[in-house]
Formats: sequence, structure tokens, C-alpha cells
Amino acid sequence: MDDWRNGGFGLYLHWPFCASKCPYCDFNSHVAAEIDQARWQRAYLSEITRVGALTQGRVLNSVFFGGGTPSLMRPELVSAILDTVRATWPCANDLEVTLEANPGSVEAGRFRGYRDAGVNRVSMGLQALNDADLKRLGRLHTVAEAAAAFDIARNTFDRVSFDLIYARQDQTLADWRAELTEALTRAVDHLSLYQLTIEDGTAFGARHAAGGLRGLPDDDLSADLYALTQELCEAAGMPGYEVSNHARPGSESRHNLIYWRAGDYAGVGPGAHGRLTMKGLRHATDTPKAPGAWLQQVEQTGTGDREVSPLPLSEQAIEYLMMSLRLREGTDLRRFESLSGRLHAGKLADLAALGLVEQADDRLRTTADGRMVLNAILRELLI
Repeated sequence: MDDWRNGGFGLYLHWPFCASKCPYCDFNSHVAAEIDQARWQRAYLSEITRVGALTQGRVLNSVFFGGGTPSLMRPELVSAILDTVRATWPCANDLEVTLEANPGSVEAGRFRGYRDAGVNRVSMGLQALNDADLKRLGRLHTVAEAAAAFDIARNTFDRVSFDLIYARQDQTLADWRAELTEALTRAVDHLSLYQLTIEDGTAFGARHAAGGLRGLPDDDLSADLYALTQELCEAAGMPGYEVSNHARPGSESRHNLIYWRAGDYAGVGPGAHGRLTMKGLRHATDTPKAPGAWLQQVEQTGTGDREVSPLPLSEQAIEYLMMSLRLREGTDLRRFESLSGRLHAGKLADLAALGLVEQADDRLRTTADGRMVLNAILRELLI
């Protein structure tokens, strides 16, 4: 059996455009005055058809429109894409179709069109629940606009998630407790809660390097904020099933679980990555990041892929370990070993003695304390 079947098969479509560039964002997103959506539609449909020919007969478990801001796509474009998806692959009866959305009035007005096109899950980028911090984060919406858009989403879709960023400038434990408590009263079935990270190549990165961005939390406060997040979400019936993601049981993001369980996924669009098993060999795929370059390449060559590289079993094992240890369910050690993975028994014993990992029933899991220092655990296991 191909290993990818343990994780499933999904399709990721990248829409690279935003109304503005947030200062913390290092995603492949661009601001454009005009977008020829008909031209983009032809390119997306061409790529879906091409990838479909490489993966004939597979059952598709999920579709994810990411970005950028996919809620700037016309509903007619989303509908055309999903019609082609359904004609290309047999789809699971519970096919999950997620679209990322900003909580602005323009996007909210399109929600019914997305639902009619086949979207059944929306993930909204709220990011903060006070206007001062929204402005600091470069967001264009207000709390009132976000609340109105969220109500429309909740009345339109059965499944709604939203994102918040915490560990913000000058944010105290009491501030975050109050904000997260309010968020949990609004939550439908899923929350993504990310600590603010300062990335190179972003406006925040440049500001931080120049001595700006004062008031960011130190390591101790960051750890306390993370622990408080787990405590409040657990008490509200939305435990963390992954380092930064919380859901009511059964409402986990099926698409993201494909990544974390090392399934196969096709990546379509500028800067989209993929993992595809073809003729028994798993490959990594990637595409040009610049929107114009990707679009032109699809039109001129018939493929959006920049590179398709076979992945040795040893690299597959490392990827599986890195991704699966993010999950509360952990790593299937028999699967890891079937990919030629090996772990040092002494290092595992040391980590277990520190209360950072636990092993039972052929599974390796990080503990609650271990998930706080996951990167350090991985460094220890992989060197």
C-alpha cells in the first residue's frame, strides 16, 4: 500500500492576491490593482486537469482555497473550479471544501455564492478582538465589521473557523484571558490560535531589526500565554488537537490533517507546494512564487510546476515525524519505521524522563509540556 493512503489525498489552491499586505505576513501574497479572473480561471482549470491525469482514480478528501485572500475570488470562479474538481476525481461523501476569508463587508457579501458553489467550511482571519491591535496588525477591518461578517458566515455554513494572533505587543495574561474567553463564546467548531512570530522579509521583521516593536513578550510570558490558551480551550470543549489548532471532537480540519498525517496533496497556484506519489514513488512539487510568472508558465508550457523531485524514504520519514508530532495523536512508530526511520532509544528515554514525550501502543506523542518546546524535541531526535 502506498504510504500516502494513511493520510488521505487533498487539493490546495493558492489565490495570491490581497487587498493589502499585513506587516507580519510572510505568505506568498500580493496587492494588485486589477486581476483578470477569467485568465486565472483558465489556468486553474488547466492545472486541475493536468494533475488529475497523474492521480486518476484517487478519492479526493478535501479542497482548500488558501492565500492571499481567496474571498476576493468571484463566486463564479470558485464554482467553475469546484465543478472541474468534481469532474476530475471521485470525491469523498464528506468532501471538505474550505475557503479562507477576511471579515470585510465585500467578502461577506459573497458567502452565499461560495456556499452555492460547494464551499462547506470557511476559515476567517479575525486576528484580534480589539480595534487598536487590529490597526497595529495592519488589518483593514474593525471588530464590529468582523462580528457582522462572522454572523453571516455562521448563518451560511455549518462549519466555521477563525484565526487569532496572540503574544502581541504589550498583551498581558489578563488581556489574553479576556479576549480568548470572548472568542470561545463566538466559536462554532474550530479555532486557530497562533503566537505572533517576527519573520525576516516582513515589515515587522524590518521594524524589529531596527529596534522597533517594543513590548513583545519574553519566553516565560510566551509559555504562560500558550499554557493559558490550552487550559481555556480545553475547558470550553475545544481541546488542542495540534500545536495551534483547537476543535470540538469531530470538527478538526480534515485538509490540514492530510498535511500533518503525511498524506498526498496537489498544490495548484503561485508558490503552492505539493506531495504526490506517482508510480509508487513520492515526489515534492513546487511552483513559481510570482503570480505573473506562474500564470505565464501554465499558459506557455501547460504545467505550473517549477520542480518535481523524488523524495527518498529517509526524507519521507523525517517529514512524517516533524508533522505528526505536532498532533496530539502523535506518530505511528510502525509507519515511521516502514519509511526507514530510526529513533535513538537513549534520546527518547531522556525526553520521556523530562516529561516531554510519552510512548504507548506503538505511538510516540509529545506531552502538553513537550508541545511548548516541539522544535527543541525535533532537533534532539533528528541529529
